[in-house]
Amino acid sequence: MHQYEDLIALFHDCFLEKHNTQLIRGTDEPLYLPADKENPHNRLFFAHGFYASALHECAHWLIAGEERRKQVDFGYWYVPDGRSPSEQQLFQAAEIKPQAMEWILSAAAKFPFRVSIDNLTGSKSETDSFKLCIYEQVKTYCAKGLPARAEIFRAALCNFYHSPLTLQMEDFNLALLQ
Repeated sequence: MHQYEDLIALFHDCFLEKHNTQLIRGTDEPLYLPADKENPHNRLFFAHGFYASALHECAHWLIAGEERRKQVDFGYWYVPDGRSPSEQQLFQAAEIKPQAMEWILSAAAKFPFRVSIDNLTGSKSETDSFKLCIYEQVKTYCAKGLPARAEIFRAALCNFYHSPLTLQMEDFNLALLQ
């Protein structure tokens, strides 16, 4: 059974001391807040206690560079559900790496991964090309390796869920990508 509390504990074990960052169950919208005068820790909020949301927000944090981690929501713009076709294109371009990382983390946790277009009331988007871009990014990560923090967290997930430690492209099937 996948419990978000396990992700919180693993994330804290990996990153609280060295990177001063907490993973926190939030409410409606995910949000990243860097440490400030009132809060001594960086805070990574995921939505409603959803396991998939926690994995996705971890993916964003794991690929964000040092400067991005100093900014609210990593300095990214966000247009909520109801985006225009051009806004949706920008969203999908920005989501390729995080969703590829989320897929890798999901595989390590033996948790199903679903592509998110995050635009239910907006324009229809080209999901097949988006899925292919995510798949190609996973191939790149498998070939070149993960960023250091991502590899640390993936290894922690593999150990906790008894998944193979070796990152292999054979574990990712484009035809099964939902």
